[in-house]
Amino acid sequence: MPNTSERSGDCLWLDRQEVLIASLRAQPLVVVLRSEHDDLEGSSSKASLFAVFEQLHLLGVRHVELAWSPHPGWMSLMKEVQKCFAGLCLGAASISCPAGLQSVAELGLAYAMTSYWDPDLHQKAREMHQLLVPGVFTPTEIQQAYRCGCRLVKLFPASVLGIDYWRQLAGPMDSLPFVIAAGGLTVQDFIPWLNAGYDAVALGRGLVQQGQLDPALQAYLKPPATTA
Repeated sequence: MPNTSERSGDCLWLDRQEVLIASLRAQPLVVVLRSEHDDLEGSSSKASLFAVFEQLHLLGVRHVELAWSPHPGWMSLMKEVQKCFAGLCLGAASISCPAGLQSVAELGLAYAMTSYWDPDLHQKAREMHQLLVPGVFTPTEIQQAYRCGCRLVKLFPASVLGIDYWRQLAGPMDSLPFVIAAGGLTVQDFIPWLNAGYDAVALGRGLVQQGQLDPALQAYLKPPATTA
């Protein structure tokens, strides 16, 4: 039988999942950014990355991830992001090893994500009480993650599987976790994929062009005008 501290740790881990799910229900969008080498080296060119964060903040985007890097400058960069954009729900993308998990824990980030299902890494995150959203691809991986206590997963790469994939699974599978569609999706995919049954959508590559966000993103985030 697990001891009291283990049970309380598990409760914390489960609670963190529910907090993120509730936040994503309020705004079902995740934006994933990637740093360049100069950003990690402390170069002044990182101003362009911070300009993108500022644009997202002004638009009211809540969930923003910065892809993890083993580069020693990643921690410093992320601390600066935390200081400048305390209102964002910040996460780390592309976690692939315990060192990445440790970085996330030291920073106190709300969550982290992987691109694939790794039971050992998931167990390590659970022991650390760190929310790690696993990437899944097949029905087997989805069920394995769900049975291991993952209440939310990231379907990756979603564009390869197609918009009808999750709906096709809903019939033969008893229950499905909260799902974030990620990988190869654009702003134009946002509403159609939500309408197809995905709980949230992650946007990354292609969202930023020459330092500017796709203007279509603003149209989705701006509340519709009301008539008197």
